Amino acid sequence: MPDTSVAADLDSPFRFEYEPATLRYAPDAVQSLGAELDAQGYNSALVVCGATVGDTPAVMDPVREGLGDRLAGTFAETTPAKRLGTACDGLERLREVDADCLVAVGGGSSLDVAKIISILAATDRDPAAVGQAFVDSGTIAVPEAELPPIIAAPTTLAGADLSLVAGVTAAPDTCPVNEPASGGVSDPKLMPEAVCYDPDLIATTPRPILAASAMNGFDKGIETLYAASATPVTDATASRGLGLLTDGLLAFGTGDDDPWVYQSLTQGLMLVQYGISRADGTTLSLIHALGHGLTRAYEVQQGAAHAVIAPHALSYLFEQVDGRRSLLADALGAGDASDPTAAVIDQINDVVTALGLPTRLRDVDGPGREAFPEVADAVLEDAFIANAPSELAPTRKDIVSVLESAW
Repeated sequence: MPDTSVAADLDSPFRFEYEPATLRYAPDAVQSLGAELDAQGYNSALVVCGATVGDTPAVMDPVREGLGDRLAGTFAETTPAKRLGTACDGLERLREVDADCLVAVGGGSSLDVAKIISILAATDRDPAAVGQAFVDSGTIAVPEAELPPIIAAPTTLAGADLSLVAGVTAAPDTCPVNEPASGGVSDPKLMPEAVCYDPDLIATTPRPILAASAMNGFDKGIETLYAASATPVTDATASRGLGLLTDGLLAFGTGDDDPWVYQSLTQGLMLVQYGISRADGTTLSLIHALGHGLTRAYEVQQGAAHAVIAPHALSYLFEQVDGRRSLLADALGAGDASDPTAAVIDQINDVVTALGLPTRLRDVDGPGREAFPEVADAVLEDAFIANAPSELAPTRKDIVSVLESAW
């Protein structure tokens, strides 16, 4: 007889509309950037990255070699703040070098800024009008005109690559707005045209940065399995991706630098993202909503927030609903455990410990306990909370309890 939870899943209707980027994987994938531009029909690229990446020869040399004479220029000014003003500066650079596509190298910040540059390049509005509209609405309108395409070359494990969204902030001292603002943009046009997944490139990232980014990608796979918007397609890719990430992260945490570790991490990262960001929704859910609540108003690094909160979020989830715990246990390599709830949480704790990430909220630059009710309100207002299992109905008290448990 089949597992009853699996049998129930087989009866669930779904619609899966997805137009992903072209995926290019190889230990030297960025050496093929020029060939990818040829395949996509583009002639020249502006590389968009942060200052540290731009000053790192181990990253930039293979990117330059891969692009060859298709490298029109570099814009190495992105920051984790993902500022609209930075994108405006990037637009000027794009026009200066007359490139017909953008190559985003680095983490999610560089990719998000590249997406905003692409939007600005296609709009007929001036920066002041864009900035004011962003302050008023929290988003930037994507024009009907064709956007300059983006090719991504990730160097972290945050998992922002196969995404239709971009985060953005604005401040009066960096762009023409009259007050600070933050928000995001979502549109199918923001999906990159191609992503070059290169484990050799990811291996150049300093280990602490890679470890800090890892929980973002890892939790995407976890949430995809229990989200209300899960499908058999994302079940398959997330399960395989979580298995690769678990093995790779536990080995990485011991200091293992063998090539298979980075290959496992890179393929796992690619798979957990496949199909999770679609025009009709996403599979990001409870953990990401909690992460947003902890990071939007506090100086908590996103990966640290995810490391602290994930075990406690899942403990709460499993107390309330099944949460597809058996499927999660299988994906994390603990399918033989007699207690799948404990097995899932133990495995996540083992990954957090191996990566050397914080395990208590009091140890990060986050909210004090007196602010928990306010954080809980932000979590419940987050768009991703709608993707929690349909039987789950979190209250302010519930979220405060999760935060207290993590304290």
